[in-house]
Amino acid sequence: MTNSVNPASSRPEPMVSGAPSGRTVIADPAVAKVAAIAAREVSGVFTLGSGGGRALGALRDAVGGGDSTQGVQVEVGEVQAAVDITLVAVYGTPLLQVADQVRAAVYQAVQALTGLEVIEVNVEINDVHVPGLNDARNIEKPRSAPAGRSGTESQVVS
Repeated sequence: MTNSVNPASSRPEPMVSGAPSGRTVIADPAVAKVAAIAAREVSGVFTLGSGGGRALGALRDAVGGGDSTQGVQVEVGEVQAAVDITLVAVYGTPLLQVADQVRAAVYQAVQALTGLEVIEVNVEINDVHVPGLNDARNIEKPRSAPAGRSGTESQVVS
C-alpha cells in the first residue's frame, strides 16, 4: 500500500453564500466499511479476512462485537484512498475474475460514496471455500439403529 497518504480525509468546504463553512473529515473506518460492503456483494466472495482473523471475528460475533471491516485495510489522505482486501473465494469461481470484480466494485463504491480518488485496490485471495466440505451442519453423524433394536443384535433369517 502507498505510504504517502494521510490518516484521514480532510477537505475545506467551499463557502456557499449564507451557509456556514467548515471541513469534512472521512476517517479510515468509514472508508473501510464502504469497501467491505462493496467487496462482500461480489458473487464468488465467501467472506473477508484471513483464517485467524475469521476465527477471531467469529468469537467477536458470538459476544456481540462483530467487525464489519474484517479483511479490509485502508489508508486515507486528503483526497485519495488506498485499499487492501483479503478474502476467501467460493470454489468453482474463476479467482482472477473474482479479484477483478472486487477491485471494480470497491473503486466504484468508495469513489461514489466518499468522493475520494481511489489510487489502488489490492486484492489477496488467501483461501478457497468448498461448500459442504467444512460446514458444521454437514458433518456426518453416526447412524442410530432403528427403534427397538440395538446395533449389536444379529438378525436370524429362516
